[in-house]
Amino acid sequence: MVSNARNAMDRRSAPARRQGGVVLMIALIVLVAMTLAALGLIRSIDTGTMVAGNIGFREAATASGDSGVEAARTWLIANQLALDNDQPAAGYYSTRQDNLDITGNLTAGGTDGVDWGGSDPSQPVKAFDAGTALDGTGNHVFYLIQRLCSIPGSVNLPLQSCTTATVSGIGSTQNAPDYSSYGLYTQNEAYYRVTARVNGPKNTVSYVQAVIEM
Repeated sequence: MVSNARNAMDRRSAPARRQGGVVLMIALIVLVAMTLAALGLIRSIDTGTMVAGNIGFREAATASGDSGVEAARTWLIANQLALDNDQPAAGYYSTRQDNLDITGNLTAGGTDGVDWGGSDPSQPVKAFDAGTALDGTGNHVFYLIQRLCSIPGSVNLPLQSCTTATVSGIGSTQNAPDYSSYGLYTQNEAYYRVTARVNGPKNTVSYVQAVIEM
């Protein structure tokens, strides 16, 4: 009788042990799933922070490009009587250079690009290094000025083709010797394209362009 009772108790306790093993397995699976979810969440947060930081660097570099454009404009005003010919040392070119690869993305390794402050001395067109003193962010600013004309020389040359704007008439009809002569005359002002490149932290590169009439 005692033996039969012990056998009955063993049969009743066996399912309990099997249930305990199943619960442990389920708990381990849930624990692994929660660990993987936590790792994924941490990685997602890190990626979001990195993306936000990169966007901030890019926006700061773009804002710094305005200082490069303003520096180029100041140079143009100071040298407006000497703009008919190239001045490579100042980053100024008297033609629009239609085939120039400004960003270097069209023909990698070619010689039709821009040397942005010594980045590629093999390039024939030299940008002006405006340094980092233009703003307080530490971004490095360069600029390139191109007059929107087909050839060097005066805007009024016979074979010249420039993008110009006609300013208001100058003079007076009192200066005309007769009615067949014009007492008023107009003046054409050329347009200048300014491209500013900004090198920022973490290899951030940003370009800003503006067109100036003078």
